[in-house]
Amino acid sequence: MTDDDSSPPRSPSSLDAESDRLAWRLAVDAAGVGAFVWDLVSGDLRFDGRLLELFGLDEDGFGGTIEAFNRCVHPDDIGRVSDALQRAIATCGDYDAEYRVVRPDGTVRWIEARGHAFADRPDGQPVRLVGAAYDTTEVREGEARVGRVLESMSSAFFQLDRQWRFTYVNSEAERLLGSSRVHLVGASIWEAFPAAAGGPFEEHYRAAVASGEPVTFEPYYPPPLDAWYEVRAWPSPEGLAVYFVDISARRDAQEALDRSAHRLALLASVSEALTATLDPTEGVSRLATSLVPELADWCLVTLVEDPHATDWRRGLRDVGWSHRDPAMEDTLRDYATRRLRAMTDSSYLAQAIREMTPVLLSSSATEAVAAVLEPGAARDLLRQLAPFSAAVVPLRARGRTVGVVSAFRDIHRTPFTADDVALLEDIGARAALALDNARLYESQRDVSEALQRSMLTPPPHREGLQVVTRYTPAGEAARIGGDWYDAFLQGDGASTAPDIVVVVGHDVEAAAAMGQVRGLLRGIAVHSGDAPAAILSGLDTVMQSLQLETTATAVVARIEQVHSPGEGSAGALLRWSHAGHPPALLVDPRGTVTRLADADANDLLLGFDPAVDRHEGVVALEAGATLVLYTDGLVERRDRDIEDGIVALEHLLAEVAPSTSDLDQLCDRLLGAMASEEQEDDVALLVVRWAPDAA
Repeated sequence: MTDDDSSPPRSPSSLDAESDRLAWRLAVDAAGVGAFVWDLVSGDLRFDGRLLELFGLDEDGFGGTIEAFNRCVHPDDIGRVSDALQRAIATCGDYDAEYRVVRPDGTVRWIEARGHAFADRPDGQPVRLVGAAYDTTEVREGEARVGRVLESMSSAFFQLDRQWRFTYVNSEAERLLGSSRVHLVGASIWEAFPAAAGGPFEEHYRAAVASGEPVTFEPYYPPPLDAWYEVRAWPSPEGLAVYFVDISARRDAQEALDRSAHRLALLASVSEALTATLDPTEGVSRLATSLVPELADWCLVTLVEDPHATDWRRGLRDVGWSHRDPAMEDTLRDYATRRLRAMTDSSYLAQAIREMTPVLLSSSATEAVAAVLEPGAARDLLRQLAPFSAAVVPLRARGRTVGVVSAFRDIHRTPFTADDVALLEDIGARAALALDNARLYESQRDVSEALQRSMLTPPPHREGLQVVTRYTPAGEAARIGGDWYDAFLQGDGASTAPDIVVVVGHDVEAAAAMGQVRGLLRGIAVHSGDAPAAILSGLDTVMQSLQLETTATAVVARIEQVHSPGEGSAGALLRWSHAGHPPALLVDPRGTVTRLADADANDLLLGFDPAVDRHEGVVALEAGATLVLYTDGLVERRDRDIEDGIVALEHLLAEVAPSTSDLDQLCDRLLGAMASEEQEDDVALLVVRWAPDAA
């Protein structure tokens, strides 16, 4: 500015006001905002240039009236816009509307309008309505696209505002929630779904809003929805966005898979428990404990010992029971000892055996079972046990009923179902086979052991000799014919010491062969009066002649009583011969142990070569000397070879034989120290002591 400038200077305040107006104008232009004024007295409606541009009009083409405006508004929106204008005029308040306009070229745009009605004096009637509007088409189209995506989603979705009110619900959410969006939008979630309050839904929703972090959880909503959901919730400034899907079918499938896995595990456990023993009574006890508490609160297992008994009760025996409450075990035991005698012919146990089908009592089991019991102690004990549901399942194997499982649940547990009965039947089938196998084994073992022992004759009585024998069969199976012993008087009156024969093989065929070999050896020895080596040679010859297809090991020893000339007392000689058998052991009174066979003196097994030379040894016996003959089952086992076992036996004999006068005690000590707990082979043991002065 120069000295001759005559224009007045501008004040800073006027410059700031002009800048503010310019900034406002630029902001309005940048936002695309147009203005309008509606003179309510004259009816004139004026649009500025920006608003005319939004409507696709020019000043000449716009009529300047409310009617001209209404002709531009989409027919579907005219009523809503008119109502908003009338409310603003009636209240001299704010105007707020979003609507569509149809431009002259046919295109449709969305307009967001805001305004206010003004009076010319306080408490007067409004005389004009002033406002602004801007284009929201792009926002609307974006929302429409989002809406289309949300509506096409397979997941349910809803939006909650900060007051927990529904602001949007898609169609899948309507379906899963069983309510339309008309009823839900604007409603509080806690009022619309009261079961969501105070549970995992409210806990996780509030946690997400408070932390600003999304959450994922799988809650259950009770009836009427009665479903499991996988829920993902994202917090936002507007509230909470929730996506969820119904996973009830998946949960059911998983639970079914878990039940199936549990069922298979239980079946495997029962099978393992039952096959681990060949004792039927122990197997029944294991079955009872396997079912409680997995499938039942208590149960009884009954063996059908004689299905053809005149009185069906006499053919049954309760041999296994278990209760989950230890305090009730005695009550259950008393009930088990009394219930069979108290049962009537219409009892459920009799029904299961007679019809060979399971019986299911899904409720009121106490009264139902009590009704088929005679009045008395058994009925009183049943009422103390108080079952609510029951399943009685026959155990069938090889076409016959071998037992019955009676399982019970109390009132606090889910009653038995058809699925539970099916599981009990599967378990019963396995248990029945295991029990039947155990019974067959027990029967075979008894017969086999009786056959075996029938060939183990008691030792003879002879003055000056103490003879004690032991035979223990293998613990695994009915192994008969493996080991045996024999002691008899030879025909000339001399006492032939025990001969022990081991036949290769442990089955019924071996027993038959062993019986033949034993009989031949006895006959040859008694008839011929030969010494041990000659007896074994004769046995070789006869075995070949009779074509016995077997081999055997044996040791034959003979104690010969002799009189010294001119002396009143008698002495004794021990004569022996080995055929591939573990060496006999001779212990003198001082505890010195001598092997009666070594590698050179232990000849070939019987049954290979009748021409083989048989060697014989002889030694004079001291008074108090002890002869020990045994089979390999005593000295050989998995964790010890036969030589180590013989050495251990020698050490044991040296320690205990001189101090043990009772041969029965000596045999028991030898078996206790040398035999394993799970014996895998038969053991035959024969101990002879020369005691000429003993009674």
